[in-house]
Amino acid sequence: MENLTPRQIVEELDKYIIGQHEAKKNVAIALRNRWRRMNVHDDIRGDIVPNNILLIGATGVGKTEIARRLAKVADAPFTKVEASKFTEVGYVGRDVESMVRDLVEQSINMVRIKKSDDVKERASEIVESLLLDALIPPIKSTTGSFIVKDEKDEKDLNEKTRERFREKIRTGELDNRKIEIDVKQPANSGVGMIGGGMMDEASLINIQDMLNNMMPKKSKKRKVTIAEARKILMEEESSKLIDMDEVKEEALQKAANTGIIFIDEIDKIASGRSGRGGPDVSREGVQRDLLPIVEGSAVNTKYGVVNTDHILFIAAGAFHFSKPSDLIPELQGRFPIRVELLNLTKNDFLRILKEPKNALSKQYIALLQAEEVELTFQEEALEEIAEVAFRINEEIENIGARRLHTVMSKLLNEILFNIPDTIGPNAKVVVTKEMVNEKLAGLVKDKDLSEYIL
Repeated sequence: MENLTPRQIVEELDKYIIGQHEAKKNVAIALRNRWRRMNVHDDIRGDIVPNNILLIGATGVGKTEIARRLAKVADAPFTKVEASKFTEVGYVGRDVESMVRDLVEQSINMVRIKKSDDVKERASEIVESLLLDALIPPIKSTTGSFIVKDEKDEKDLNEKTRERFREKIRTGELDNRKIEIDVKQPANSGVGMIGGGMMDEASLINIQDMLNNMMPKKSKKRKVTIAEARKILMEEESSKLIDMDEVKEEALQKAANTGIIFIDEIDKIASGRSGRGGPDVSREGVQRDLLPIVEGSAVNTKYGVVNTDHILFIAAGAFHFSKPSDLIPELQGRFPIRVELLNLTKNDFLRILKEPKNALSKQYIALLQAEEVELTFQEEALEEIAEVAFRINEEIENIGARRLHTVMSKLLNEILFNIPDTIGPNAKVVVTKEMVNEKLAGLVKDKDLSEYIL
């Protein structure tokens, strides 16, 4: 992070997200502040808490993508939850701490992958020996320290054969050959846990893990290709070389200090000041359950206790039928930074089709390259696609950039269906403005009719 200034963070986000500069600027500052906090004096470091952010904007304008890409830039554990899931019938306000447990799971996976890369070379050597033993078992001496000449010749021949096969394993020549290996089966106690009373989810998970650890691990013989065996054995051998206590300790620190939790649809749990009963009461209850998590509290997970004081929370909502002020004042205070995202313009749609690294036009070009078909879009065609998407959003329902998926699918479905049966390899397909008008005429017509259908 010390190499990424707020301006550079925004530039990284610009590679995937068009517009919304104000939102990018605020999340970049929040991310840089984390690195600044880790480099201040110990006596004040614990008192510096992140400024949580509330993103306000219609669906499809980039709220989730900004948070997700920010986590990737920072190499930080990230989890996304919908606030509305805590208001389901029978599960009102149910265990909002689960979002922190999900974050810790993500952190554990990230640290485990990093540690696996560190031991990859050593694990590869072990796996190579195991594969070789399965193909050409080594000859063991049957006469102790005294070896007869015939046995010595046989052993030398065996070693030469093993070396030849070792080279073939390394080059991948034998990847399709089948061998038999022992695969460890995950321990399963077969005991279901039914929670009740004062037991929380973390306690139930810990008891289940304890029971699983008590059960003996079984191994099963499987006949697989060498390529498959390499993957299975690499996972097993890497896990043996990794110190899981070290992984847990590092992952808990990573989650607590760099974790990002994205709470979507927070507007769905907002309620007015009408004082009505029913669902409004449950919504306010969920908000109050969120308060201690967002403010900072200790959450028990199966890997240990995590303090949420320095986790960055980014909440988002469209707020079509409610306002941020409809949230309870205590929760509003936990999200001091509010950013309103702008609706996408026709020019934004055109830029979304062309500029990002994963632009929709580039995705379809890559899909057809897999069939050895060359797809190109004329500039006028892209402008027309952007115009149609923008017009439908304006006149029917504004679903943001997701409308482009609808339009592009309608435009290219027939071509995708005809490859490779009618349109064979080495063909060239050019999308012109005339083709866009012809293919999307029905979409615009259906849009006009939909105004008169209940």
